[in-house]
Amino acid sequence: MFAAVGTRVIGVFEAVGGYAMLAAQAARLLALGRIHWRNTFAQMAFIGVDSLPIALITSLSVGMVFTLQIANEFIRYGATSVIGGVAAMAIVRELGPTLTGVVFAGRVGAAIAAELGTMKVTEQIDALVSLAADPVKYLVLPRVLACIFMLPLLAFLADLLGVAGGYLVATELKGINPTLFTESVRTLIGPLDVAKGLLKAGLFGAVVAIVGCWKGMNTRGGAEGVGAATTNSVVVSLITIFVSNYFLSTLLFPGEK
Repeated sequence: MFAAVGTRVIGVFEAVGGYAMLAAQAARLLALGRIHWRNTFAQMAFIGVDSLPIALITSLSVGMVFTLQIANEFIRYGATSVIGGVAAMAIVRELGPTLTGVVFAGRVGAAIAAELGTMKVTEQIDALVSLAADPVKYLVLPRVLACIFMLPLLAFLADLLGVAGGYLVATELKGINPTLFTESVRTLIGPLDVAKGLLKAGLFGAVVAIVGCWKGMNTRGGAEGVGAATTNSVVVSLITIFVSNYFLSTLLFPGEK
């Protein structure tokens, strides 16, 4: 039992160290300006544009449902004047970045791990190394940059659509005055709130990219190994997003003391 627990603990530390080393290698290449722009733009198109429909549908649905739930209670206690601001605050600060990151991890993280895992087991990555080509430069850094750039853009659009969905529910279904809703949003939400939420989204994008790349480039065992790497990439990314979200929210939105 102790041996099994120790093996798991050592495996966790090895994985964390691997993520950190891969991130450090990508950061070093970025600092040196060694960026493969063609691969980066191709990844931006795949990661950002192709993920847009599912991210927007998710945000619209969540914004509508969240507003539907809080509107009933706020109307009951006579707090209709803050429904819009509270809904927008929840979406911009938490729901938009986090749920977009979750969708991102499920779609993009799995795709990265599967693609690089297939390249690893078919020895394509070894072929790059034998040709004196840096796999981190050609495979990892473009994906990391694409995730860091595109996830905040997706989160921003998701915020807009989520608030719009909340507006429709509040004004059309619950009879809230449209002016009252928009003024509440303008009062409680500022540009700094949006910027902090997008910063969280960028960090979530880096997490998804690093985890997916590391899992893919360390795949073993053929097709079965590719499947395991893909699953583990999504699970680790989701757990990391949820755990780090608490600490990021504590740091970025400490509230009044």
